[in-house]
Amino acid sequence: NQLRGEGDGRVNILLLGRGGDLHEGGDLTDTILIASIDPINKKAGMLSIPRDLWVSPDGLWPMKVNAVFAQTKYAAQADGKNDAEAEAAGFAAIEKELSTDMGIPIHYHAMIDFQGFEDAINTVGGVDINVDANGVVYEQLWDVLTRKNYTLDVREGPQHFDGQRALYYARSRHTSARGDFDRSERQRKLIVALKDKVLSAGTYANPAKLSALISNFGDHAQTNMTIDDMMKIYNIGKDIGNEGIVSVGLADEPNNYVVTDNIDGQSVVVPRAGIGDFSEIQSYVRNTLKDGFIEKENPEIIVLNGTGVPGLATKRADELKSYGYRVTYVGDAPTKTYEQTALIDMRNGDKKYTKRYLELRLGTGAVNSLPDPAINPGTSDFVIIVGQNEAN
Repeated sequence: NQLRGEGDGRVNILLLGRGGDLHEGGDLTDTILIASIDPINKKAGMLSIPRDLWVSPDGLWPMKVNAVFAQTKYAAQADGKNDAEAEAAGFAAIEKELSTDMGIPIHYHAMIDFQGFEDAINTVGGVDINVDANGVVYEQLWDVLTRKNYTLDVREGPQHFDGQRALYYARSRHTSARGDFDRSERQRKLIVALKDKVLSAGTYANPAKLSALISNFGDHAQTNMTIDDMMKIYNIGKDIGNEGIVSVGLADEPNNYVVTDNIDGQSVVVPRAGIGDFSEIQSYVRNTLKDGFIEKENPEIIVLNGTGVPGLATKRADELKSYGYRVTYVGDAPTKTYEQTALIDMRNGDKKYTKRYLELRLGTGAVNSLPDPAINPGTSDFVIIVGQNEAN
């Protein structure tokens, strides 16, 4: 079976972590990551979303992104929805919000609570991480489940984590220089370490074992992936080495696209471009987690303005660049009389995925010959001549 979204060149899975019923604010998703898998080029990425990111979800009020799932769920319950329907509404809301803000589609989701995460780590016998200086943590914590104090003491160097230690390492932020941003980096490393342990165990290559494991988690883990979907991801994942996994944060130098702010007395995270302006973040995310087919075909594109309206070609070129296309030249067409945008395929269908993507994006079919012999295509794979329809 093909995964949903595999025809887009990447499969994006939203990973959420919440406290669960025994914890205050148990439905707040304080851990939010997007695992992005490129099955074409055997790569993957882990994108951390700051839990305090300020967003404006449809049908609600401006809030921190970690509250979108919870508030949508509660609103649905108030409207008479049962728990399953209310949580489905919560998943739909946060998927839509993150897809809009980050500029990438979300194909699947999975959510786990504290107990489920601890159980997952223990199930594989713990995980191992080589902790760097930024990952050192010392903190005294109160364990809600055992009703006892817990000392988290993680030093630099190779470290083994059982479920309880991993959980508190993933949650701790008060002794970190960058707070939640350092915690996000630790969470990404823990998930990669868990991936390594799952693959090395080999047990979970058996669908029956995987099905039994999911059943054991009960209400502590939820996902819209089928067992077939999970097996497909497992088989892709075993071919992706850790060197092929990029760790992506929105506040990691030199790619620091968010800043802290204060709104209505709340400490929040907002795009550095301004509240609600995610354009810079979208370009960064889409270029870092580039569509697998675009990366493989790596098309060279030139964009020409076929109208008298200034800036149309630049606007179209900037949009294409934000998706990872290689635009090598932007200029004017020899004539300015193009009513409709034209797409010229200089490779006669050799780069078929790019051709199809551009046809859909531009709303026109590709042709194989230039409409004007005065146009010099150079070494480009595609020539786009922007028409008056884009000005209208």
